[in-house]
Amino acid sequence: MLKKIIILSVFTVYLFSNGFHLNENLDTFTLPDQFDKIHTINENIKTIIVSFEKGTGSDISKFLIKQDPDYLAKHSAVFIANISDMPTIITKLFAIPKMQSYKHKILLINDDNDQRFVSKEEKSTVYKISNGVIIKIYFISSEEELRKAFEQ
Repeated sequence: MLKKIIILSVFTVYLFSNGFHLNENLDTFTLPDQFDKIHTINENIKTIIVSFEKGTGSDISKFLIKQDPDYLAKHSAVFIANISDMPTIITKLFAIPKMQSYKHKILLINDDNDQRFVSKEEKSTVYKISNGVIIKIYFISSEEELRKAFEQ
């Protein structure tokens, strides 16, 4: 019994230590985009916007469609969509083809165990990074808030 408690405790610490936290260094990581091209996120990125729901992801894409194709790169930003909860058939037949029609890159998380990013229902999460350190984490739900996220 003691062995099970110790293993569970170690697993819990490991699980929660993998997330990105305020005032911590952003570890370099990679994610594929909607074309399966791998992108590296490192200390050069200043803004990470993460969507966890179809509605919030669609809102972000609607905003980005109105911008220049290199808008994200100009702002040292990435847009990440967590599509882990989406059924695989829907992802392959509908979501990915739609994402491929966009001129902006959408990095994808398709792993239920990926808990790096915090989420809030009906909101997108914004991470502001300076010199590789996460300096601010906040939630947005409007185009105006999204625009301000790029201006900060």
